[in-house]
Amino acid sequence: MPSTDVVELILQDHRRMEDLFRTMRNAEADRAAALGEFAQLLIAHASAEEDEVYPALRRYKNVEGDDVDHSVHEHHEANEALLALLEVEDTGSEEWDEKLEDLVTAVNHHADEEERTLLNDARENVADDRRAQLGEAFRAARAKYLEDRCGDVEKVRALVASAGE
Repeated sequence: MPSTDVVELILQDHRRMEDLFRTMRNAEADRAAALGEFAQLLIAHASAEEDEVYPALRRYKNVEGDDVDHSVHEHHEANEALLALLEVEDTGSEEWDEKLEDLVTAVNHHADEEERTLLNDARENVADDRRAQLGEAFRAARAKYLEDRCGDVEKVRALVASAGE
């Protein structure tokens, strides 16, 4: 049976993003399709974290509120990098490679930091049953975002614009 532990679900998404990065770096692969899947996953994942996981983690005294704020800030940076890549038309261009590396840097930095801080804190301080509840909420929110095609370029553009206000 698949895990419902929110920490495990988040880690699974991080590993999937790494797989998609490998595909997007491969000039022989269908980079556009990989980017399409990546865009949907990144926005759905981050939005579900911000809706369901981060507010819950803030309530634990052993989870650093500043780490939560920092993670939200890093989501905005990743969204900006994603938008920049989505707006490059030629997946074989140098510009595409450069924007991809900017995105990889932003996302990997965030995932690494989140895994070392928030997720470790959650694993240590949040009871198993509560992590399972959060996992269900995360999964449901993520599914709704995916259904709404949250990673389509117009939606990412609107998200980036609203974050800048």
